[in-house]
Amino acid sequence: MAEQTEGLYAAHEKVYPQSVHGFFRRMKTAILVVAYAVYFLLPYVRWGDRQAVLFDIPGRQFFLFGLRVAPEDIIWLSGLLFIAAVALFFVTSLAGRVFCGYFCFQTLWSDLFMWIEEKVEGGRSRRIRLDKQPLNADKAIKKTLKHALWLGVALITGITFTLYFADAFQLWYQYLTFQAHVQALFTAGLLTATTYTMAGWAREQVCTYMCPYARFQGAMFDKDTLIVAYDPNRGERSQGRQPPKRGESYEDRVAAGKGDCIDCGYCVKVCPTGIDIREGQQYQCITCGLCIDACNTIMESQGFPQGLIRYTSENELEGGKTHLLRPKILGYAAVLLAATAALGYSIATQSLMDLNVAKVRNPNFILEPDGRIKNVYELRVNNKDQETHRYRLTMEGLAGAEYEIQGGFQELSVDPGANQTVRAYVWVDPDRLESPRSHFTFRAVRTDVSGGGEPESSEASALFYTPEQHL
Repeated sequence: MAEQTEGLYAAHEKVYPQSVHGFFRRMKTAILVVAYAVYFLLPYVRWGDRQAVLFDIPGRQFFLFGLRVAPEDIIWLSGLLFIAAVALFFVTSLAGRVFCGYFCFQTLWSDLFMWIEEKVEGGRSRRIRLDKQPLNADKAIKKTLKHALWLGVALITGITFTLYFADAFQLWYQYLTFQAHVQALFTAGLLTATTYTMAGWAREQVCTYMCPYARFQGAMFDKDTLIVAYDPNRGERSQGRQPPKRGESYEDRVAAGKGDCIDCGYCVKVCPTGIDIREGQQYQCITCGLCIDACNTIMESQGFPQGLIRYTSENELEGGKTHLLRPKILGYAAVLLAATAALGYSIATQSLMDLNVAKVRNPNFILEPDGRIKNVYELRVNNKDQETHRYRLTMEGLAGAEYEIQGGFQELSVDPGANQTVRAYVWVDPDRLESPRSHFTFRAVRTDVSGGGEPESSEASALFYTPEQHL
């Protein structure tokens, strides 16, 4: 007799979410509409003669409306990532996995794909029957139409992503005339494929198996964290869940010890990840609140009080109170406010120019026939403004030194968002040096300041090398 072996993994069961109406569904829809409007329309917003939001990779600069972010401003990106991480910890500790339920890209695009699926194939029961029936003309037409619409949304999503990296109108023209560069085509194709796969086919499996946040979110929970939870004390009582009887009032059910849950299963049917919230807190729950809408709908139709499933905490379910203002939350809030204020101050007080100095080290110094020592430096002036400016280059802090810019000029004209590099030569009589290691300063001063304001300037320190340093 052949032995029967049991598989190590359960077969995946497709989830067929049912539509629901209610407060949280309306809130999710409103957030979805706003998010899509920002994502799909922002590339077409102009700011002067350029795109308002533009990630100019070839030019090594990002534009966010009136703000230009250069490579040397990488500290801002670090600050932004830190703020995002702390904000995630703060929100998760306070209200669970609400980011996943309302703001995550996977959730937003999956919602749209499921809406398309429902419009084409029908409600939950119709979709189940359609998948079970053999292939026929009706099924083929509906499936083809659904996937064509999914691919259309995925394609627009992929193309829109590339529009943030080039002029949107020009790039559209290149797409439509088949002149787009291979990099744009590859990026758009990759985003199309991933959007179609993740939002159309994988859906809840991304949230359950692929997203690392589902695995470590529990570490940030405590008994005061607000979660979507079923109240078993009210839902079960002494007699458990029982369907309603004709003519039975709510008071009669309570007196008989029957739970408020009538075991309709609506909360399970609307769940996008297919879990039963009545089984307790589960890592698959994305805290979207749709089961709350479903349960409240049933409670209202039965004349029962709402809130059997609600946003609550473990403490409240156990008869205590939820403490929102607790040390962990206050600590996250303080760090978040401080980091945001620091980043905002750094951006608000940024200089629209900077000067960088690099020593030319081959050789470190040159001995001139007249006995003087010459050092060579490369000066780079960055113009972070959106207009062309002129800058005067000076040197100070090195007694008896002579200084000259390659080409004999003392001012540079630098285009908007560009930089210019020149060589500077410095000669010093060694008898006038106070130390073999002499520090001094290069300075760049903007000269085209109007209105009598204080000219903007930037300085950078340098070291003068002598033969004594190499003995």
